[in-house]
Amino acid sequence: MTSRLPKLIAFDLDYTLWDFWIDTHVYPPLKRDPTSGKVIDNQRKPQTIDFYRDVPQILHRLQSAGVMIAACSRTDAPPLAREALNLILVPPRAGDNNNNNNNNGAKPIPAIKFFDQLEIYPSSKIRHFKKLHEKTGIAYDEMIVDVRFFWRVVQLFFDDEWRNQEVEELGVTFTLVPNGLNDRILEKGLRDWRKRHPDQVDDDAV
Repeated sequence: MTSRLPKLIAFDLDYTLWDFWIDTHVYPPLKRDPTSGKVIDNQRKPQTIDFYRDVPQILHRLQSAGVMIAACSRTDAPPLAREALNLILVPPRAGDNNNNNNNNGAKPIPAIKFFDQLEIYPSSKIRHFKKLHEKTGIAYDEMIVDVRFFWRVVQLFFDDEWRNQEVEELGVTFTLVPNGLNDRILEKGLRDWRKRHPDQVDDDAV
């Protein structure tokens, strides 16, 4: 990613940051293996709770650039989604080092620490974004959303369901994400956003 960043980028969770529906595919309690660090659920054949491959470094890049990150999910299992975000460990940013002789690098960070705002509850995305606007004061045209993808003005949103295109009523641009968040899709969304709003941008680079 280069210049012209929105102030806020929001992500859906299910099939956007991870490859399952948290309220139907995952069974509590969740636990983290002390050796491998992997998070699994309580099924006979456990479901691994983790992000798509590119997500951890995307979160690092956005956070380092000062972009506000939000999670917007209409799940019926808010506590379980929050628990998953608490348990998933995001590895250090590529190239980071903290002179730790034991692991020769920075320690993993709970995923939830990357999110400035959490709107996780059964409702429409319209309500999620109205809440984000109330809490942050950021204009809808300064947000980007992801719900197999939503993007618009300075708000950008990524999501995996076409029905969430309703957020365009608020001024959020919608872009579909068919198979989870990755670097290529993020770059495409940012390019689209920059083209549509060349004057409403942050010139800091990621």
